[in-house]
Amino acid sequence: MIKQLAKSIREYKKQTVLAPLLMLIECGMEILIPFLMSRLVDKGVNAGDMRTILIMGVLLLLAAGCSMAGGIGSARAAATASAGFAKNLRHDAFYNVQEFSFANIDKFSTSSIVTRLTTDITMLQNAFMMLIRMAFRAPLMLIFSLSMVIHYNWKLAIIFLCVIPLLGGGMIFLASHVFPLFKRVFTNYDNMNAVVQENLRGVRVVKSFVRQDFENEKFGKASGSLFHNFVSVEKIMSFNMPMMQFAIYTSLILVSWIGAKLIVVDHSLTTGELMSVYTYSTMILMSLMMLSMVFVQITMGRNAAQRINALMTEKSDITSPPLAITEVTDGSIEFQNVSFSYSGDPEKLCLSDVNLKINSGEVVGIMGGTGSSKSTLVQLIPRIYDATAGTVRVGGVDVRSYDLKSLRDSVAMVLQKNVLFSGTIRENLRWGDENATDEELKRVCKLACADEFIQEMPDGYDTYIEQGGTNVSGGQKQRLCIARALLKKPRILILDDSTSAVDTATDARIRQAFRDEIPHTTKIIIAQRVSSVQDADKIIILDGGRVNAVGTHEELLATNKIYQEVYASQQKGGDDNG
Repeated sequence: MIKQLAKSIREYKKQTVLAPLLMLIECGMEILIPFLMSRLVDKGVNAGDMRTILIMGVLLLLAAGCSMAGGIGSARAAATASAGFAKNLRHDAFYNVQEFSFANIDKFSTSSIVTRLTTDITMLQNAFMMLIRMAFRAPLMLIFSLSMVIHYNWKLAIIFLCVIPLLGGGMIFLASHVFPLFKRVFTNYDNMNAVVQENLRGVRVVKSFVRQDFENEKFGKASGSLFHNFVSVEKIMSFNMPMMQFAIYTSLILVSWIGAKLIVVDHSLTTGELMSVYTYSTMILMSLMMLSMVFVQITMGRNAAQRINALMTEKSDITSPPLAITEVTDGSIEFQNVSFSYSGDPEKLCLSDVNLKINSGEVVGIMGGTGSSKSTLVQLIPRIYDATAGTVRVGGVDVRSYDLKSLRDSVAMVLQKNVLFSGTIRENLRWGDENATDEELKRVCKLACADEFIQEMPDGYDTYIEQGGTNVSGGQKQRLCIARALLKKPRILILDDSTSAVDTATDARIRQAFRDEIPHTTKIIIAQRVSSVQDADKIIILDGGRVNAVGTHEELLATNKIYQEVYASQQKGGDDNG
């Protein structure tokens, strides 16, 4: 895990190494200052030697200046290194997420990925800064200070040699109890983010059904769970500070008592040396305090590191093969004995033994009841998912033999859940082709019957679209998404119930434009309305994940019970409305 995360340091290796090196200078000077002070007192002040006082004073100023310079340099290097490390981590993790298949995203959940890219990386950034500064400073100061105390009098050093193992054991005990709780805290963060995300995404539905109280209660439960786990962590961690303070004050009392005895009775310690020992004692105990802070931060960072590492090491189960084919020659599609399960379990199939052949340039309608796996079927074509069994061919080639980008560039999908991004209409359309000219934008918008309403907007193609397309109607959003898909100039165009929000007249105009303007593109239309597919070259009826029938409108109307029932119900509905 450490090796994987360390790859994200990259161009900040220099600052990562420089921070502890400068810290070494700072620590060395801080250790030197009490020693010089003891010399100043014993050899200068007590002996009345002004020359020694002057020399020691100059040396003290130089040591203080070097210590300050080292500290400032170390802090700046550590800040740059930790911020750069976090930046690279977010970059690497986000780029890896972009390669995920839908199955990979389902495994982590959207809210968990957001938490890992924000909260977790911030925690790891803080832990990294603590690691290259305090985690170096504290042990260095502890070792140097203890060495100086031993240099002055080994009896005083025994006090700290007894205290350090006791504190170490206490911290290990606390860590063993806190670490599992931190795992629960991060899970609580995921759950709370999921509640917030769902609420904001569906805020119009929440308000229209007056369900604010229910959503408040749901958020309260998620927030309360996070609160209780944090309280449990803090209750355990609250023992850390009193334990450290008890050790500090006990050590100082013992140093004072034994030190005074060594000066007054044994005459083995001088006043200046006792002053230095006091300073070194404070340094030792402050180092132990720092170590406890490092311990807390690294305990939190460890959980965050594991979660981020899991995100970065996750590999997509859908990738391009070696020597992949980069050109899709035509839009023909063939399903050969295809079965599919989201879980990969052959006992839980959504699609079973599907055999279909679609010629390039055909218009194909797909109909079926809710849960008949219409969307699942078409998602196998651009390898959104891979078939559990059987083969899907595009242009006569197994889709798993294509370069993934080349395949998906040749297949344009307009999904049920149409998504527009914050930005202008022009910017949204250019997702289909970033180099498209204004003329090309207008052409595809005319094909999708979108140009007419765009021209009526105050800023035309420069009209700003809010995140999710909340400032346009459902029908307008669908037509913009269709235009965006057409801009890819695809071999295969898949419309997954993507004209459901437009009126039948506009729907018919869009389909006629497709026939006239893109005759060589294979068009697959998933629809609930018979009128949307009745002029298709063939209509596929799915039932329970199996192909129930394939035929033209007239053939199915004469022979297929499911199609007859749908047609009759819609005709009756049309008559009733009339």
